[in-house]
Order: sequence, then structure tokens, then C-alpha cells
Amino acid sequence: MLKKYKLSFDIWGLLLFLIVMIPNFIWFAVPAPNDILRADSITGTIDTAASVCQVLMVAALCVFRNVESKRLCVTPFIIISAGCCILYFASWILYYVGIVDVFVILGLVIFPCLAFLFFAVDRKNRIAMIPISIFTICHLIYGVVNFVH
Repeated sequence: MLKKYKLSFDIWGLLLFLIVMIPNFIWFAVPAPNDILRADSITGTIDTAASVCQVLMVAALCVFRNVESKRLCVTPFIIISAGCCILYFASWILYYVGIVDVFVILGLVIFPCLAFLFFAVDRKNRIAMIPISIFTICHLIYGVVNFVH
């Protein structure tokens, strides 16, 4: 399997990560009304695992390139990935207008993970799919345990 990969910087993987992080940067600087996300987490170990997997995910998306993948273009998986980003941004907008319910929380948790996953599928980057999958599970546990009541 590793023979299909070469070390090569993929700016698109980094760009996707930075796009997904934009609302987080805004949230760090400007608190939302009814900002439950600033509460202390009760899933510390899972959060640590998620953080490690997030770093590994970004590294894998940016550094490993499957030689069988074509140049980035509009494909169904890229469209779905972009759609997940839009739904993620929509979830943040709802959060900032004060709507904090199970659907918004799950939107904040699931859509960015799916954006990364569909991007990796499009790029045929199975190496990245491993930390993305673990990150998704950890991120989902964090969101549900801490904020879905």
C-alpha cells in the first residue's frame, strides 16, 4: 500500500484545514451568545486523542500523495466536501445567532470531519483516512457527552 504514496506537499489539504478553522479562529476571538462550547470538557483523554489525530490528519492530508490520484478538480467527493464545509459554516452561524440545540452541535462536530473524509477519499489518501476516522469518533464523543443533553 505505501508504494502508492509519495511525500509531496498538497496545498489543497492545508487549504481545506485552514478553511475549516476560520470559524474556530473567529470563535477564539469573539465569544458567541449562549457560548456553551467554552465550558470545561469532561472528556479530557478523548480530547487529547482527538488533538493528536487532528495533527496526524492534517499532516497526512498535506504530506502523503497517492500517485494514482489525479489533479484536483470538481468531482462528486469534492462537491460533497465543499457542501460539508458550507453546512459547517451554517452551523456556526446558527450557533452565533443563539441557536444551540442537538442539530447545531452535531453540525459543528460532524460536518468538518466529513469534509476531511470526503477530501481524503477523493485524493485516494487512505493513510489520512485512519486519523480522520479516529478524530471523527473522538470529536463525536466529545460533542455528544459534553453538549447533547
